Amino acid sequence: MKEGPSCLCSCCVFLTTPLLYFVFLIFQFPMFPVKRAVQYWLDKSTIHIVPRWCVFALLLSLFFLRIYLIQGYFIVAYGLGIFLLNNFIAFLSPLEDLNEGPGLPTTESEGKEYRPFTRRLPEFKFWMACSRGTATCIFMTFFPVFDIPVFWPILLMYFFILFFMTMKRQILHMYKHKYVPISWGKSKYKDAGVEHGMYGGGMSKSR
Repeated sequence: MKEGPSCLCSCCVFLTTPLLYFVFLIFQFPMFPVKRAVQYWLDKSTIHIVPRWCVFALLLSLFFLRIYLIQGYFIVAYGLGIFLLNNFIAFLSPLEDLNEGPGLPTTESEGKEYRPFTRRLPEFKFWMACSRGTATCIFMTFFPVFDIPVFWPILLMYFFILFFMTMKRQILHMYKHKYVPISWGKSKYKDAGVEHGMYGGGMSKSR
């Protein structure tokens, strides 16, 4: 007699689970073409670096324009600043932990070998995170629940102090491990592959 309610609950769960999954698929099915289209255009935009960052600058300008016109949501702006700063530090940091072992060239012989700088956060993912964060903060400014009254000059001063301390630590880390977060590409030598002499090999300059 005691097993009756438990068996009944198990049967209800067994019967309703496929129904709930079917309802979930019904609501998710119209989003599949949209997600596919968005992913297609994101893949197409990977090589267009300057237009992508222009879109981000436009989003950021719209966000600060809305903050200025409304004169509110300063806590949202502060959170966005911290979020962008964390992503920027990850963009400048190497993928390997340099404190555990020599990941970047430390001697002259190692420095002659071309090793591109591998970021912890790649450029495209950095742009995606910044754009999504800014768009989310713009969306949050339409809800009064996020408009927490704060004294914005204190938040601004604290953000600049945090930015200065974080960038100082990052620059010291770059100086300590002797790396620059920019890859200039392989060195190109003059007359590379050009033959010098009658039997020098390579290709001729006339070509």
